[in-house]
Amino acid sequence: MKQTIKDIKDHLATLHSVNEIQLQPFYKDDRKGVQKAIVTRIKQLDKEQQLLNQYQAMTFYENQILANDGNAMICGIDEVGRGPLAGPVVACAVILNHDHHYTGLNDSKQLTAKKRKVLERQLLEELHAYAFGYATVEEIDEINIYEATKLAMKRAINGLSVQPTHLLIDAMTLETDIDQTSLVKGDAKSVSIAAASVLAKENRDRYMTQLAQKFPEYGFEKNVGYGTQQHLDAIKNHGILNAHRKTFQPIKSLYK
Repeated sequence: MKQTIKDIKDHLATLHSVNEIQLQPFYKDDRKGVQKAIVTRIKQLDKEQQLLNQYQAMTFYENQILANDGNAMICGIDEVGRGPLAGPVVACAVILNHDHHYTGLNDSKQLTAKKRKVLERQLLEELHAYAFGYATVEEIDEINIYEATKLAMKRAINGLSVQPTHLLIDAMTLETDIDQTSLVKGDAKSVSIAAASVLAKENRDRYMTQLAQKFPEYGFEKNVGYGTQQHLDAIKNHGILNAHRKTFQPIKSLYK
């Protein structure tokens, strides 16, 4: 008696390679439902392998550091919020747990909101250490966004419960005695920086959503402070808030 298509689908879910699938008696079953289930499972396995390959590629810099010092405490650092017209710049410093593996972890801008939230929950439960650093709108206006970003990053590092021995930083160089590597587009090249990117993004988005409850006209829950048309119209119609960066155009001209 032939297996039912449901039984075959259930069995396929337990197989983890194309070779295993090809060895099954049902592999040559000519029923359309069986062949469709086989094709679907092979596509799933292919996608899982692609994600695994990507994750392994993104551990290159971490592995390089650990090859020189097996006890290295590697800290990934990234920021969110350099470009918006409103709100703080938020940095996150992350030290991954041993045997880390976060499937699909990538630059936060490449992830869906749903995937970011899943990863955020995983990271916060399992990370060896993490901390956030903030630079306020006032500090951004006073010392400029570049210096404010560095300030936020330093605050994040100082907030860690563990002293890192090597920093992996997204496209920045910090004044510190700790060994550091600056990586352009580091959030797509290093799992440590990508983890920091996800946490910083979720943290700042949450702050901007809370700000939107106080000032609903500005649409901060959608634009997170960036200069969308709705945001610009709200500035013209309702004025400039304390949360706005007075040195950023077009606010700078309007503020004067």
